[in-house]
Amino acid sequence: MSDAVRTCERHRPPPREADHVSRAADDLPDLPPPPARRLLLKGALAAGALAAATPAAARAAAPTKAAPYVNPLVRHRADPHLTRHTDGFYYFTATVPEYDRIVLRRSRTLGGLGRAAESVIWRAHPTGDMGAHIWAPEMHRVAGKWYVYFAAAPAEDVWAIRIWVLENAHPDPFKGTWVEKGQVKTAWETFSLDATTFAHRGTRYLAWAQHEPGTDDNTAVWLSEMADPWTLTGPQVRLSTPEYDWERIGFAVNEGPYVLHRNGRLFMTYSASATDHHYCVGLLTADEDSDLMDPASWAKSPVPVFTGSDTTRQYGPGHNCFTVAEDGRTDVLVYHARPYKEITGDPLDDPNRHTRIQKLGWKADGTPDFGVPVADTEGA
Repeated sequence: MSDAVRTCERHRPPPREADHVSRAADDLPDLPPPPARRLLLKGALAAGALAAATPAAARAAAPTKAAPYVNPLVRHRADPHLTRHTDGFYYFTATVPEYDRIVLRRSRTLGGLGRAAESVIWRAHPTGDMGAHIWAPEMHRVAGKWYVYFAAAPAEDVWAIRIWVLENAHPDPFKGTWVEKGQVKTAWETFSLDATTFAHRGTRYLAWAQHEPGTDDNTAVWLSEMADPWTLTGPQVRLSTPEYDWERIGFAVNEGPYVLHRNGRLFMTYSASATDHHYCVGLLTADEDSDLMDPASWAKSPVPVFTGSDTTRQYGPGHNCFTVAEDGRTDVLVYHARPYKEITGDPLDDPNRHTRIQKLGWKADGTPDFGVPVADTEGA
């Protein structure tokens, strides 16, 4: 295979609609950082002493504090997609290290996803299309049906990666039949992946990453309106190319777009550079009243907004999405990262990209504050 094709590696998008919980983001409650084990033990002893001296009625009336998030949330799962549906469940899917199937799990709490049973809802074909490199699935609820967008290649041409769609009409995505709706046809038959869909003011869009013929970029981020959940109407417009140095380390990559609608703006995150410790998150911002199909509507941050940290020892954070906490108000950042820099061989062969979550902060100007990837939770 050519270097241009081989280096188009992947790894990952909509504002929440009726099947998601939406909220204003100006008054996020603070979540405490994960406490050290010693502090937990001291706190437990103090709580026991206090409980002994506190009337039972008063203890019953005291509010219960939510436990801090445990990280990693789900081990060996990259490119996570996590959404909260109106049935009260969080639904989770992600890339598995074998790149051969699509998995799904659910829980009524974020923390419960790490312990939830996992079901295989679809497997790669033994030959032909959708036979290899099953990457970055996302499950969305559109017009009363479930859809999974994912990347796959023919078993006989494993780098000819394209975007494919599954549909399930059953209200419960663990039941019913997942029907293959086919390939999402874009303007070119080139390396394409990391599709996400979102609706804004009555129009449905698809955002994705694709190699543009005649360029030396591996992938750029593209946007198109949709006729239905598997068909683009065109035209497709380029929103971002890997133009900055931090987007071109190892590979010239913009991929894994995801959209969050808050504070009168649409924020589109994307991931950049190789999938080793250089992997990071960039940000595009558009006014909610602007023409989203006009690339000029999207302002691009000249610096990455989320990067690895030597302090917390989390590296290559990226391919993120967003969800909302159990309180229905607190925005949560979902992403994958590795707990080390040193990788032997191809980063795609390293299975230790783990799904992680943390509170998404907000700055005074109404833009997201990603902070740094939090450290692993003790004992996790």
